[in-house]
Amino acid sequence: MKGLVIRNTGSWYGVRTDEGQVVECKVKGNFRLRGIRSTNPVAVGDRVEIVTNREGTAFITAIEDRRNYIIRRSQNLSKQCHIIAANVDLAFLVVTLAHPQTSTTFVDRFLASAEAYGVPVVLVFNKIDLLVGDADAVRCLDMMVNLYETVGYQCVKVSAATGEGIDLLRPMAAGKVALLSGNSGVGKSTIINCLLPGAGLRTAEISEAHDTGMHTTTFSEMLQLPGGGWLVDTPGVKGFGSFDMEPEEIGSYFKEIFRFSKDCRFSNCTHTHEPGCAVIKAVEDHYIALSRYQSYLGMLNDKDEGKYREAY
Repeated sequence: MKGLVIRNTGSWYGVRTDEGQVVECKVKGNFRLRGIRSTNPVAVGDRVEIVTNREGTAFITAIEDRRNYIIRRSQNLSKQCHIIAANVDLAFLVVTLAHPQTSTTFVDRFLASAEAYGVPVVLVFNKIDLLVGDADAVRCLDMMVNLYETVGYQCVKVSAATGEGIDLLRPMAAGKVALLSGNSGVGKSTIINCLLPGAGLRTAEISEAHDTGMHTTTFSEMLQLPGGGWLVDTPGVKGFGSFDMEPEEIGSYFKEIFRFSKDCRFSNCTHTHEPGCAVIKAVEDHYIALSRYQSYLGMLNDKDEGKYREAY
């Protein structure tokens, strides 16, 4: 029997069979012995085969080839990864400028990983209602939107609290598998409740002490859209560590760095110190944002520093 993994609680997987039945399944132990360096060999969005034993317990026995996936370095295990979701048509990365503040480092790392695995991303700037009356905050928002639109990413300004801009997301997600990701507390669950009023996902106030989210989503789940398609709800993440990226590849996952790198003097230029580096010149001439370049340099140093192992 074949089906789609729509829920992953860590020990059990909800599989929606091709006949429309949801079956709770476990994973055969040999999945972890096949060289899959992942804390979760099966992810939401996977197409799988399942069998039921004599006792009535269903097991996932095979995974179909994935079109793509979103992956990051797993918590405290630098040599393993965590697959956030598989076979994704679109990722909504939810970003907030305050309560909590999403760093450009996090945004850039997510975008680079999505580029590496072929997942289109739309940046969703949530909680714009909190910026009303704060001219500096509004200016900062406009600058960030301009930065990422110039790079080549679609940006949407929304307020899940008031509903402003939410309707812009509906046609983007229609008929697709759309992942929602971002730091804890940025409003992913509230956005889903706006898009799917019957979802009733739990939300929580931001921690006043640390201005961070409270992890109301504890497992990954796919929620079916009424007109077709799925929203993938995932737990919030702190850091986004790159995984299985060679240093010479990273520049190609930053769209603007890749464009300028074609004019570098050396074909193997690392864009860090070489003479005739078109990327360094573009940074100096403000054609490449310094924040993006610094994110690139940070990812180059990942292998040595392992500084993004913390998450969740």
